[in-house]
Amino acid sequence: MQQKRRMRWSVAPGTWIGVGMVAAVLLCALGAPWLAPHDPVRQHLMDAFGPADGTYPLGTDHLGRDLLSRLLFGARNTLATALLVLSGVLVIALGVGLAAGYWGGWLDNLLMRLVDLLLAFPGLILAVAICGTFGGNLLNLTLALGVVWWAGYARVIRSSVLTVCEQPFIEAARATGVTDWQIMTRHLLRNVVSPVAVLASFDIGNLILSIAALNFLGLGAQPPTPEWGVMLNDAHPFLQTEPHLVLLPAAAIVFTVLGFSLVGDGVRDWLDPRGG
Repeated sequence: MQQKRRMRWSVAPGTWIGVGMVAAVLLCALGAPWLAPHDPVRQHLMDAFGPADGTYPLGTDHLGRDLLSRLLFGARNTLATALLVLSGVLVIALGVGLAAGYWGGWLDNLLMRLVDLLLAFPGLILAVAICGTFGGNLLNLTLALGVVWWAGYARVIRSSVLTVCEQPFIEAARATGVTDWQIMTRHLLRNVVSPVAVLASFDIGNLILSIAALNFLGLGAQPPTPEWGVMLNDAHPFLQTEPHLVLLPAAAIVFTVLGFSLVGDGVRDWLDPRGG
């Protein structure tokens, strides 16, 4: 099996390209305080719409803020939000999926009807409604995406749990007096890691797009926060005269999402025994 997995990695150069792209974004995000040449929120009105030069490597925006610094800190804020949302989603989905799949019965019916209800609405639209109701800020954006994003994960986890619960070793564990908690943590949890990891590796790109979209609509981070969606919102009035103000954060979003998509392909090939 290990030899087969190594072969899959060796014939998937796109995966390594994706790893390099994601690593570059992570490096920019983690190193933003040291890599950024200027304070990302400090305004220099006399230098507004400045060209790229030695002082401002990518130029400045309409308020004279350094674009390179804002892009670097934007990577930091966008990825931090995405990872925070994904962490919360996994905690909720694991609890719901394990409980529904293992205990079944009325609890399974109740939880799965809730999942069906959430999946009946477009996730982004529901997140917009939640943010619009409770106000646009980064906390509400994080909570809104967490509320609408966990349902799909819970369904995948429940399906995996139902499959594992049919295996003889689960019955053997019950017969020897192993508690439900021990069965879920020692046996079920390890068997749902692979499908969840595959789903998360693909989904984080969509999550980044949703975060940028909500921020662009003014429902998340607020100016002058350096965030890619906020940068797009600030720059769109100047699309015709200063197109680079829009193209730079848009390119950063596309680059990051593409990198995670390529990594997702590799994770699927690595973890899914039916892949490749």
